[in-house]
Amino acid sequence: MATLYQLHSTMDRLRHSTEEMALTWRAGDSIILLGATVAFIEWLHAYLSDSDIEGIAGIYALADDVAQLSNNTTAKLNLNAKLTGVLTDDDWVTMTQDPQFDKVVTIAL
Repeated sequence: MATLYQLHSTMDRLRHSTEEMALTWRAGDSIILLGATVAFIEWLHAYLSDSDIEGIAGIYALADDVAQLSNNTTAKLNLNAKLTGVLTDDDWVTMTQDPQFDKVVTIAL
């Protein structure tokens, strides 16, 4: 079984949020970036590499949150290469109910 982490963090709290996630992380867990967190994906990857977080099954973002970014920002972030997928709200709800996840944890610091 795996955990689905819903990460909603400001840039100044992202490192701490990643540290909190690392406390219970298991290989095969996944992350959904909520709100503006998707704009900090470069920093997230840096913090993940500094942590004990390994074996990430997937990193996702919500389509509505990605749409809030300018086209220029989206291109510079190269989200297609850094995200496993972009989810609609319905996809997100379906994912949170997927039996592969024994728990869904929201980290919003």
